[in-house]
Amino acid sequence: MNLDGQIAIVTGGAQGIGKAIVQVLIQSGADVVVADMNLDRARETVSELESASGGSGRRLMAVGVNVAESKQVTEMVDRVVKEWGKLDILVNNAGITRDGLLLRMSEEDWNRVMDVNLKGTFHCTKAVLPFMIRQRRGRIVNIASIVGAMGNAGQANYAASKAAVIGFTKSAAREYASRGITVNAVAPGFIDTALTQNLSQEVRDLLLKQIPLARLGTAMDVAYAVRFLISEEAGYITGQVIHVNGGMLMI
Repeated sequence: MNLDGQIAIVTGGAQGIGKAIVQVLIQSGADVVVADMNLDRARETVSELESASGGSGRRLMAVGVNVAESKQVTEMVDRVVKEWGKLDILVNNAGITRDGLLLRMSEEDWNRVMDVNLKGTFHCTKAVLPFMIRQRRGRIVNIASIVGAMGNAGQANYAASKAAVIGFTKSAAREYASRGITVNAVAPGFIDTALTQNLSQEVRDLLLKQIPLARLGTAMDVAYAVRFLISEEAGYITGQVIHVNGGMLMI
């Protein structure tokens, strides 16, 4: 799955799943923009991955951006195209949670999750489309979630935002397939991150009983699915949701 010469933007790319996606894309030959709300952390990630790549020649760029703000997103995309000449890949990974039972959930927590997870995906996709249309080629992958398909108590805002991302993915795929642009989603299940590592052993054991493969996923499991969807080998796949959840949800 050779990505030599391709330019990618990964939002929320400074840590967790986003960082793993950046790492895999670099290893596959792409030049990658690490876009993150936290510019310092994005720079740290760029520095770390540049050192790890051992002079591979792959370019990395750290950009501080709030995807909920359309002006910041447009400025980022314009800068990438101006400095690197084109844009081939967008991975909409930036996302947040503000968990709480529905009756106790504030409107602020609802709006904030929607602004980042859903509106951010809209802003970034809309910003890159003119360049991809001009090239008559592009790959867009949106990171959804298992809870967008099955729901989860205490996450009405997050689940709604990710379900909406899935609907957005399918609509965009239909609109721009004729321009050579594919739009797909990856829906991770429960991934072994700092958040899940803080769960008690009892809760982790209960969770594992619901997963046929009997383990939590890794950030790299998700990253490899993303790499497939942006590869030439996936050129006939669009409007699809790839579930990476160890069999916890089978659709």
